[in-house]
Amino acid sequence: MSEFRWRLADEERDGQPALFGVDGLTGPQRGTGRLSGLEFLHVAAKRILNEVPAQSRMPFRWTINVYRGCSHACAYCLAGDTRVLLANGRSKQIARLRVGDRVYGTVKEGRTRKYVPTAVLAHWQTTKPAFRVDLSGGTNIVASSDHRFLTARGWRQVDVLAPGDRLAGMGGFDDPEANSPLRVDAVHSLDVLLPMYDITTGTGDFIANGVVSHNCFARPTHEYLGLDIGDDFERKIVVKINAVERVRAELADPNWTREGVAMGTNTDPYQRCEGKYKLTRGVVEALTERGNPFSILTKSALVLRDLDLISAAARRTEVTVNFSIGTLDERVWRATEPGTPHPRRRVEAMRQLAAAGINTGALIAPVLPGLSDSPEQLAEVAEAIRAAGGRVMGTVPLHLRPGVREHFLGWLARFDPDLHADYLRRYAKSSYAPAQYAERIRGLVQVAAENGAAGRAPANGSPELLFRSDRPGR
Repeated sequence: MSEFRWRLADEERDGQPALFGVDGLTGPQRGTGRLSGLEFLHVAAKRILNEVPAQSRMPFRWTINVYRGCSHACAYCLAGDTRVLLANGRSKQIARLRVGDRVYGTVKEGRTRKYVPTAVLAHWQTTKPAFRVDLSGGTNIVASSDHRFLTARGWRQVDVLAPGDRLAGMGGFDDPEANSPLRVDAVHSLDVLLPMYDITTGTGDFIANGVVSHNCFARPTHEYLGLDIGDDFERKIVVKINAVERVRAELADPNWTREGVAMGTNTDPYQRCEGKYKLTRGVVEALTERGNPFSILTKSALVLRDLDLISAAARRTEVTVNFSIGTLDERVWRATEPGTPHPRRRVEAMRQLAAAGINTGALIAPVLPGLSDSPEQLAEVAEAIRAAGGRVMGTVPLHLRPGVREHFLGWLARFDPDLHADYLRRYAKSSYAPAQYAERIRGLVQVAAENGAAGRAPANGSPELLFRSDRPGR
């Protein structure tokens, strides 16, 4: 424990209160049995209800995450020579930035954004496949495929940018003419792995080579604790052991207006360690006692353990519980997701939730080309969701982000060499399946809906995936 810089967790950064206190911390606890390979770090949270930044496009305003750390987290990265605009008007290569440096970010004011100084809260390096974004004014930016820039159509990843897209930045939206210096000319894969860097700022963005650039928001909590924000983020789970105590106190605050709270937006509230700690159950119990609306997004049937509480909450206020189910094909599930709860267990959990009067549904995700995307397979999932009393919330084809790509394609080469060759062609230029493929999948599910196999709202209402925000200007 002496290696962890706990004192940083007790300091305020850039005007933001600390996430954790240092009192009552205990040593790391190593997982055993089903939790083998994981370490659990106990912290005392200073707050548990977290407000989503005003500039966020998320459809909810408040979240609760009783655990920090996730094996599926994303990272958005830029090449080390990318120039970042400093608060003093100068610029510095992103590789040379340090925590505490002052840079420019943006804040949203109505339908516009304003440049404001902000602090660098975290800085890290990784190695990823490189892409070059060429802009019409001669500027180019080298970034990973999943790095996001602000465009006229909102935040867009590099691998979905298209020629003609206008990027936001220093003058980028001031000139609507075709020769705007921040229009995308082309995006090229460099076919090389390069060292990449990213930062987290107080505003959630920064200016990279003159373009408004998004940053990662989940990993810095681990750096505050002196942990590595790469592998440690995926193996060392921070457990907010006082989460239930804190949420009761915060819900009792006279200034709390009982807004909807979203759970499962960062990490699964019913991940395996919830069976050990039961913190999510305590939080659900506190929300239920107060009649506070909430939503849950999970892949785990463990949510049924709390059916009594969720049912009681649904009788008092708005509650939704949603799942992700990619296939019901036994062979495909065993081959591709052997460590996840059986998809029919998720369907059964949905049925029990719906029978209890709870709004529920599922995303058909991920859809695997050549494995789980036949009309019959998709219709089977959609019909199962409908028959269980849920609603199909949408479809998501497989996304092969760096890291996942290498692992999955390595497995696929052994499982089905011919299909592996197809995936190499299909995902040659992007981490995402081609747009026409995604549209075809949506069309197949829509046909199933028109045939009555999906898309009907259950008798207990029409659930939303997550709470919509009442925030002005959204």
